[in-house]
Amino acid sequence: MKTRIITAVVALAIFIPLIVYGSWPLTIAAVALGIIAMSEILVMKKMFVISFEAIVSYLGVALLILPDNWLDFLPSVTTRWFGFYVLVVLLLLHTVLRKQRFTFDDVGVLTLGMLYIGMGFHYFITARSINFITLLYGMLIVWLTDSGAYLIGRQIGKNKLAPKISPNKTWEGSIGGTVAATVILAIYLYFLPVGGAWLPMILLTIVLSIMGQFGDLIESSLKRYYGVKDSGKILPGHGGILDRFDSMLIVMPMLHLLGII
Repeated sequence: MKTRIITAVVALAIFIPLIVYGSWPLTIAAVALGIIAMSEILVMKKMFVISFEAIVSYLGVALLILPDNWLDFLPSVTTRWFGFYVLVVLLLLHTVLRKQRFTFDDVGVLTLGMLYIGMGFHYFITARSINFITLLYGMLIVWLTDSGAYLIGRQIGKNKLAPKISPNKTWEGSIGGTVAATVILAIYLYFLPVGGAWLPMILLTIVLSIMGQFGDLIESSLKRYYGVKDSGKILPGHGGILDRFDSMLIVMPMLHLLGII
């Protein structure tokens, strides 16, 4: 517990100034976190973190994370997706050169990983580029839902939510976490408006809270499949980057899909 607390304090001491300041330091931090998260998938797949496929994956994640204005020197922003396509084709060609040691299935995992991590962190910095309260809104959805689910589930949780994937989660905790996040963020949105009108935003908060919990379960399912307890060890007592940002990687793109950012 002591290690967990120390890690949390140090991480927040670094992270909070970055999200408050925003701009290029946050973008560089997001790219770094994305590359580390991608390396965690490589490790779970038992691939070398320094290899051709790893480097291509890192480039793909970085390309997807970077904000549009960082790519203004290119002929068109659509070049981002053409560049991503080229990287995926390179991975496919690598299956020919490596024969059966690097397969089509491996390409699929790395491509999904690049999209999952890249788009998550891309819309993380997109939210901050709008303003701080928009990013904070998205982060509070994750933090309040997670904290509420833990506290309420610990007190009254009895019915397992997904016992084969995450045995400690309960329906009571899940519902309680969403209710807690929605109530607190209703107050937040009243004083610090984000997106559209107040009532529709409360309804969207419920959707985003549920999606954040799906993000948690997705990462739990990924770890179960590969038989690991944590996605990584970079954060002592907390696991890896995917362990800490799993919900956020789903919530942030959903902010865009729902028209909030």
